[in-house]
Amino acid sequence: MSEHPASASASGGRRRAIETWLRAQAGAGTEGDPLPSEAELAERFSVSRMTARQAVQVLEAEGLVRRRRGAGTFIAARPLHRRFGPLMSFTDDMRRRGLIASSRLLEADLRKATTSERAALRLDEGVRVVVVRRVRLADGVPVAIEHAVLTDDCAAVLSADLEAGSLHQALGELGRRPSSAFCRISARTATAEEARRLVLPPRAPVLVEQREIRDDDDRPLEFTTTVYAPERYVIDAAFGFERPPPAP
Repeated sequence: MSEHPASASASGGRRRAIETWLRAQAGAGTEGDPLPSEAELAERFSVSRMTARQAVQVLEAEGLVRRRRGAGTFIAARPLHRRFGPLMSFTDDMRRRGLIASSRLLEADLRKATTSERAALRLDEGVRVVVVRRVRLADGVPVAIEHAVLTDDCAAVLSADLEAGSLHQALGELGRRPSSAFCRISARTATAEEARRLVLPPRAPVLVEQREIRDDDDRPLEFTTTVYAPERYVIDAAFGFERPPPAP
């Protein structure tokens, strides 16, 4: 039997009241603070547990709360926003925010370039590339997995401190300073390894950015694929509207 329209309307109003109250709690609290259980919300707002659960699910979809099976509901981490403007290295971006950037080094090697890497870096067949793969952290929290591929004249960066230090700073010391970048942004589900390293649920959505970087001399320098945990890092964009031509 379907719910009576008046009853459904009242239920929807109470659900929205729970959502509003939860948003206020999430805004006033800090990451990891516990929130009332569905049973407690149902009693507080005189609704069914199903209605309370629907309200919590809305806040979870908005990224404001996180539910842990058997543990409860908690205030989620507030994502870092990369604002529209000049592109910064991850290290410089975190420093500007007052956070400590660090890395877990997964791979640092010199190997033969793949077909896609050769195309992005404008390389001949058989040429080797420098590969640096790291988990990037902000104040110890994993934010992204970065897979950077550099031209082979940058091999000296392999001796730099790539966990506490900045790859772009190491490149600058070699005279190869990033100057311009072309980015592509997409989304997909995380692989099992990505979910484990970023501490995400299995098959969670991730944000993927591919970036081709050139140096001050407009030479190809870096081809990087970065996988972000979207609830911890957001890329903002600004666009202008194209004005239609004036009528004849």
